[in-house]
Amino acid sequence: MKVQIGRHAPLGVTFDGRGTNFALFSENAERVELCLFDERGGETRYALPSYTEHVWHGYLEGVKPGQRYGYRVFGNYAATSGQRFNAAKLLVDPYARLLDGKVQNHKAVYGFDPRSASLADLRDSAPYVPKGVVCDDAFDWEGDRAPRTSWEDTVLYELHIKGMTSAHPLVPESVRGTYVGLAHDAVIAHLQSIGVTAVELLPVFDCADEGFLRDKGLVNYWGYNPISFFAPEQRLATHPTKARDEFREMVKLLHKAGIEVILDVVYNHTGEGSEHGPTISLRGIDNQVYYRVKPSQRDHYEDFTGCGNSLNVSHPQTLKLICDSLRYWVTEMHVDGFRFDLAAALGRHGHHFDRHASFLNILHQDPILSSVKLIAEPWDLGPEGYQVGNFPIVWKEWNGRYRDVIRRFWRGDRSVISEMGYRVTGSSDLFGDDGRGPSASINFITAHDGFTLRDLVSYERKHNEANLEDNRDGTDENYSQNFGVEGETDDVLITALRLAQVKNFFVSLWFSQGVPMLSMGDELFRTQHGNNNAYAQDNELSYVDWGTTESRKSILEFVRACAALRKREAGFRRGSFLRGARLGLGIDSAWFRADGKPMAPGDWTAPTAAMLALFVGNGAKSADKHGHLLVFNAEARDMRFVLPDVADSYTVELDSSGSLPIAWRAGDALVVPAMTALVMRGDRLAKG
Repeated sequence: MKVQIGRHAPLGVTFDGRGTNFALFSENAERVELCLFDERGGETRYALPSYTEHVWHGYLEGVKPGQRYGYRVFGNYAATSGQRFNAAKLLVDPYARLLDGKVQNHKAVYGFDPRSASLADLRDSAPYVPKGVVCDDAFDWEGDRAPRTSWEDTVLYELHIKGMTSAHPLVPESVRGTYVGLAHDAVIAHLQSIGVTAVELLPVFDCADEGFLRDKGLVNYWGYNPISFFAPEQRLATHPTKARDEFREMVKLLHKAGIEVILDVVYNHTGEGSEHGPTISLRGIDNQVYYRVKPSQRDHYEDFTGCGNSLNVSHPQTLKLICDSLRYWVTEMHVDGFRFDLAAALGRHGHHFDRHASFLNILHQDPILSSVKLIAEPWDLGPEGYQVGNFPIVWKEWNGRYRDVIRRFWRGDRSVISEMGYRVTGSSDLFGDDGRGPSASINFITAHDGFTLRDLVSYERKHNEANLEDNRDGTDENYSQNFGVEGETDDVLITALRLAQVKNFFVSLWFSQGVPMLSMGDELFRTQHGNNNAYAQDNELSYVDWGTTESRKSILEFVRACAALRKREAGFRRGSFLRGARLGLGIDSAWFRADGKPMAPGDWTAPTAAMLALFVGNGAKSADKHGHLLVFNAEARDMRFVLPDVADSYTVELDSSGSLPIAWRAGDALVVPAMTALVMRGDRLAKG
């Protein structure tokens, strides 16, 4: 075939019905060859004939969807100068919409000579790396419409596609662990039953397994090691060539059920790792453009991620790559938003975080990206890396301070009463000074990274031996408790305490102001047997166990009751912060002591017990003005509590102990059992 000039935009491959245009950005390359592969792996190379605005491009008539391809990029290999061109390495197109094959554990995928990093390794890597696949955009969306759930009504559910469905008995075995499996009626029905409005999917970008994991026979199960920002992960499809369409079918079916799809995206680093890592894509295309190299040691990378490299988001082309990827997932794959892994790394200007950094400003003004849900994991591993509360106005943030203080409070820590008050009411101290409301706070107690909720009440130490890192990985501070036995037990009393504590956590999560995020399987009392960093465990340890036990039934029924109550009562889903207004007039909120009197300033600074009570009005403008009293007793002993006179009568709607009578009146003294959370409806509010 004769290569025609073609076009330099758009980047990637574009099939026009007759042939395909290829366009690859490389500012510093000397030459680029397009490599086409036949079904047997035979390779044919074509030099791209044109170079426009740092884009190498060409057009081949007759090249159709399904064609496998890659690039070889020629230039200077001078690692000490930051250049790592090596034409012996087949490179993945950064804009490839679909990949075929995975990175294999072979020495040829490394660009440097093992005898000296200053020399290039000349072994051909083509047999051991993925190939891009030419795609067309044909797909029947059947009038798909995004649910566009308001933030106030949003309930997030963080899940891993494979972990969620691999053991589900109602999902056909042939589609378990796949995009298709997640969209199964039984899975969707379960999500709806617990009030989920949006699934937050662990990374679905095609990724590579780190070499040290492959050497141990493990894989990067979580997927936080991308080699493509456009291609969906093949291992989550029933067949690699179906990954793109099966992902879109999954989104379409979830949308029909009213469930949004949010992607956990990794743009802070890639799977090429440190200077000792493989050459798969960006490193060989233009290392200095795409990665942050150390100014005084250009053969090494700046690493704010703990993964060996950091993307160079100060370069316009890297920013373009990221934003093109984001727009693609919204416009072509119909996703509803993104959660940005280690988002602080994307907001660094030099070595410091800047809430007006280029990337954050671009998303703010972009008409497509500013209209979807944007969630930051507001920290990284660099200096000043913990930036909770410091992201711009359109962002919501994983609130790690919420997680920690809720855990500490229910553990019985008495020094956290004041902060507990802020976290339950939406963290106005973090988000109230820049125009944001309670929904800026993504409230969570557990996530993929850390203990499950069951393990949080069953283990006081991590047990990560299965990761084969001598239990050194994972955090050591979990703010957990085991109630006297480390791990599983048949002790009836301890089991009852653990179940009650899990329910306490759920009451706190569901009825705090802000956006609740549940972690996969917590509503089914899932355990990872104390592993708080199961990133490499692609097995039953990480999969949801759908088996039925009395404990699981108890927790699931409680979660469903929490979901129904929160959905029914607008007072728990406010768009603005609670003001502490007089209840009979503003129907807002008030804090109370154990004696039923309002909390005074000194009560916050010198608490005598790990106990709090908050009354929240329902905010109704009609005559039906009622509210709910949240009572949290984290003491290891029963506590006497006098019901305040802000309402005439109270009805217990949720009780983690399951032991209290239902009907009460103002002034009654009830004994709140040790380690118990209550939600009580208050009617006939007193006039302020």
